Amino acid sequence: MQTEQIISSLLESNTFIAKKNNECLIIDAGAQPQQIAQKVANHKVLGLLLTHGHYDHCLHAVEIANHFGCKIFASKKIVETLSDPAKNYGETFKIEDFSNFVLLEDEQEFSLGEFEIAATLLPGHSKCSMGYLIDGTLFAGDVLFSQGIGRTDLYGGSKQQMLQSLITIKERIPFEILASGHGDMSNAESQKRNLNLFIRFLSR
Repeated sequence: MQTEQIISSLLESNTFIAKKNNECLIIDAGAQPQQIAQKVANHKVLGLLLTHGHYDHCLHAVEIANHFGCKIFASKKIVETLSDPAKNYGETFKIEDFSNFVLLEDEQEFSLGEFEIAATLLPGHSKCSMGYLIDGTLFAGDVLFSQGIGRTDLYGGSKQQMLQSLITIKERIPFEILASGHGDMSNAESQKRNLNLFIRFLSR
């Protein structure tokens, strides 16, 4: 699998394109369809995966799904966040029609084309934070960064839930590459110290 990164103008959030043969997935929707189309090229888009419901990761979700003719996949807990600008921090941004969404349960595994996807709910930054493990790459949104973790002081955030999510990532998700919602990608080896550091910090 080949992963390409687009840094959007929305708080420099990342949108990722995961490619395999002539198919691809889009992860998060801060970038505009025109930006994504340049990376997608002649690949068939099988789906848009949202890591959580904050506006900088979802603003163009419906537009992207309509442009590429695909479904939107996200935690079932995302509906509350996307329905309310006060909870997604998008000022006036909200989604009212979820008919094109596929709402996922925790630890749900599913296939799109040749992609095998394991979705795990990872609350702490938000109630609806979900990580997607695809071919050894964990698309973790704003739960875990290359050298830090996400904020826990926003709506639905929780230090205790963040602690449990970090333990889940460390002990139960066999990732090799981390693709975060902001910043650079990193690898499992470099994340050992990061995870241990913040697990100790949040355990105090």
